[in-house]
Amino acid sequence: MRGLLVVNPKATTTTLRGRDVLVSALGDTLKLDCAETTHRDHAIELGRQAKAEGYDTVLVLGGDGTVNEVVNGLLAAGPSADVPALAIVPGGSTNVFARSLGLPASPMEATGQLLEALRAGRSTRVGLGQADGRWFTFCAGLGLDAAAVARVEERRAKGKRSTPGLYVRSTVNRFFFGTNRRHAPLMLSVPSPEEPTPEPEPIFVGLVCNTSPWTYLGDRRIEPCPEASFETGLDVMALRRLGVFTTLRASRRLVAGGAPRGRSVALLHDLAEFTISASEGAQPFQVDGDALGERESVTFRSVPAALRVIV
Repeated sequence: MRGLLVVNPKATTTTLRGRDVLVSALGDTLKLDCAETTHRDHAIELGRQAKAEGYDTVLVLGGDGTVNEVVNGLLAAGPSADVPALAIVPGGSTNVFARSLGLPASPMEATGQLLEALRAGRSTRVGLGQADGRWFTFCAGLGLDAAAVARVEERRAKGKRSTPGLYVRSTVNRFFFGTNRRHAPLMLSVPSPEEPTPEPEPIFVGLVCNTSPWTYLGDRRIEPCPEASFETGLDVMALRRLGVFTTLRASRRLVAGGAPRGRSVALLHDLAEFTISASEGAQPFQVDGDALGERESVTFRSVPAALRVIV
């Protein structure tokens, strides 16, 4: 089989030595080519190229952002039988998608599991999400969570390391100094056969999940949508209020490993399609932990069995 190894040399835990060990380990199983990313969206180009050139497998050594780009390249023309399978060796700071697939957090252990799967021909198909055409593997969002992601990226560009503490501080800063907690900045619309054009519901936060957990704080799973799965549609955890007490109670439950509850919380499961729009002005937008600017409205769709993944 032919494989393309896509390496993000700037990923948090990726090293040249780790890349060389991976290439050596896979050399007996795959005819492997290697490409390093040099700029944003480069991995999208490499994923598209891998499909066009008929590779059997694309392996990613990097974090969730690199994986997301490769997926968007592989599926640029949509799911089909000739899309290469995806394999992941975790190389970022969080690696949510890889860990949700059951891969070890250690790159070396993940490589061992990957080798076993390749030799056994073992793979699975997973459902993915789309946000206005942009594919995502585990999460997306408009508003508060995306603003925190954007702030983290700004801090990283200035030399800060990506840590759970940095995400927490960025979220708290946005909550107190960048959010109108009296007027809902977002509107959630969920169509159904009975109501194809529903009345939008005002919300303050809308976390979109394709699997659980939504993210990790170190080794701690954060699960706002505990029923979310690659085998079902998309889930949403929405907050109808954003008072200090309501938010602290929801945050405590999340950190403790549970989903928020109460009248101010809406948990929606297995959705095929819905829209989150900004009620006043564009809002920050993120997919798989990468900030993608601001949007006034985003339509989210579930795509079952979109991609074959080697695990």
